[in-house]
Amino acid sequence: MDDLAKRKLDNFFGNFKKHNFRAKEIVIRADEDPQGIFYLTGGMVKMYAISARGEELVINIFRPVSFFPMAWVLNNSISHYYFEAVSPVTAWKAPKEEFLKFIKNEPEILFDLVKRIYAGLEGYFSRMEYLMSGSARSKLIMEILISAKRFGKKEGDAVTVDLKLTEKDLASQSGMTRETVSREISKLKEKGILTYQKNILVIKDLYKLESELASD
Repeated sequence: MDDLAKRKLDNFFGNFKKHNFRAKEIVIRADEDPQGIFYLTGGMVKMYAISARGEELVINIFRPVSFFPMAWVLNNSISHYYFEAVSPVTAWKAPKEEFLKFIKNEPEILFDLVKRIYAGLEGYFSRMEYLMSGSARSKLIMEILISAKRFGKKEGDAVTVDLKLTEKDLASQSGMTRETVSREISKLKEKGILTYQKNILVIKDLYKLESELASD
């Protein structure tokens, strides 16, 4: 997002209330009327569902600058997902009708929103492909690559994903058990492709990790 669009968004949402959330605090509950659109400016928020067996299924992770829940804004549909702060979060909340009026008069912001949606869909399609037909290893590698692309910080030849992702988090995102994730991570560590300490992933060789996926 360019600086002008960011300033316009800051100015618009600055007319409304700022909200702060602690890590693990629920921002929006499933089937709840959110009463407004959130503009995330600090921290990260995960969007997840609860399966019939009571398991958490992570659908998406929002980072600054993001808006949610957009389905409710654009389609007037109540979300069946929870939105929870992954870290301390700062977000501004504006009434839906005011936000819709604003973006209809700001085509560059609307265009940026459309680009974000399609970029997100590209990741979803890749994830779906491997969830439907891939092995346990390929499912995990794809999830790591998606996280690296969205949240990774390049440090020399390595990429660090400092999301504090637990094995349970990776399992819920890839549709596997925690034990399977632990086993597959151990294999990747033994090959020297990544390290995983204190829930921080460091991909030592991104090309080699991608090659592992291609050879599966």
